[in-house]
Amino acid sequence: MKDGPTLMETEAAEAPAVVRRLLVTMRGTFANIGARLRAAPPAVVVTCGRGSSDHAATYAKYLIETMTGTPTASAALSVASLYDAPAAAPGARLCLAISQSGRSPDLLATVAQQRAAGAFVVALVNAGGSPLADLADAVIALGAGPERSVAATKSWIASLAAIAALVAAWTEDTGLSGTLDELPERLAAADALDWSPAVAAFAGATDLFVLGRGYGLAAAQEAALKFKETCALHAEAFSAAEVRHGPMAIIGERFPILALGGTDRAGVSVCDAAQEFRARGAAVLLADPGGGGDLPAIAGHPAIEPILLIQSFYRMVNALALARGCDPDSPPHLNKVTETL
Repeated sequence: MKDGPTLMETEAAEAPAVVRRLLVTMRGTFANIGARLRAAPPAVVVTCGRGSSDHAATYAKYLIETMTGTPTASAALSVASLYDAPAAAPGARLCLAISQSGRSPDLLATVAQQRAAGAFVVALVNAGGSPLADLADAVIALGAGPERSVAATKSWIASLAAIAALVAAWTEDTGLSGTLDELPERLAAADALDWSPAVAAFAGATDLFVLGRGYGLAAAQEAALKFKETCALHAEAFSAAEVRHGPMAIIGERFPILALGGTDRAGVSVCDAAQEFRARGAAVLLADPGGGGDLPAIAGHPAIEPILLIQSFYRMVNALALARGCDPDSPPHLNKVTETL
C-alpha cells in the first residue's frame, strides 16, 4: 500500500488548474483555428489517436457532428503504418491528431499521409517539441505538464476541454464558450464528490460494463480502459443503445454496471437503460447529473457533463485500484509512452 496520495490521484487533482491555464494560453489559437474553419469549411474531419486519445476523438466526433454537421471519423492508423495504403483521397478536410507524447510512429505516418493529401492538421499534444507538432499546421499545447503515473488523467481532461474550446470557436457558440469559462471551478467541485459507494460495489468484481451515450460515450470508453489499466478489472464500454443488442444477453443477477448519465436525450437514455438492468437484478450504479443517481454528479451544458463525470471517476478508480491491491501508477506490462508501428 502506498503512503500518501498516488501520482494518479495527485495528477488528476491538477486538472482544474491545467484547464484554466489551457483556456487562457490557447485562447488566440482557438480563435485562429475557428476563423480558418469558418472561412474554409472542411468536408470531413479525420481524427487520429490511440487508447485514451482515441476516446477523446470519440468526444470530438459527437461534438463536431452535432454542432457543425461535418462527418467525423477515426482513422485506422495501421492503414498507413503497416499497409502503406493511400487512404487519404485529396479534398478539403480537417485532420485532428490527439496524443500525449506525439511520438507514436503509426500516428505520425497517418498524419503525414493526411497532410500530403491537403488536410489542415491540428495537433492536440501534451509533450513539447514532439514530431507531431512539427507535422501540424496548428498546435494546441495541452500544457498538462509531466504525468508520471502511467494512467493519463489531467492530459485527457485537457484534451476534451481543448476539443470543446475548438468547436466553440469554430461555431461561435456562446453557450458552450460561456460554460467553458466555468469549467475549472466545476472540475474542482467534481473532484471533491464522494464516489466511495462504487469502490465498495466493484472491489470484488471480475467483469463490468460501463454505459454512456452521445457526448458521454467517450467518458464510458475512458472509464472502461482505466478499470482495466489500474484495477486489473475486465470492463467494457457500450453505448446505452448498443448494449441492448448482443451484450445485454449476459446482464443478469448482480452483474456490475457503471452508468454515466446526463441531462440531454442521450444521457436520459443511459438512465433508462440503468433502470431496466436494475429491474433485471443487475448491480447498477448510476452517476446522473440530472439527479436521482446513486453517485453524485454536477449538471451543466450537456457537452461538459462527461468531463465533470470523468474527473469524479478518476478519484474513485484510484481508490478502487488500491482497494484491490493494485498500484495505479505502475500497472504491470505497461509503459507511459507506447510507440506502436
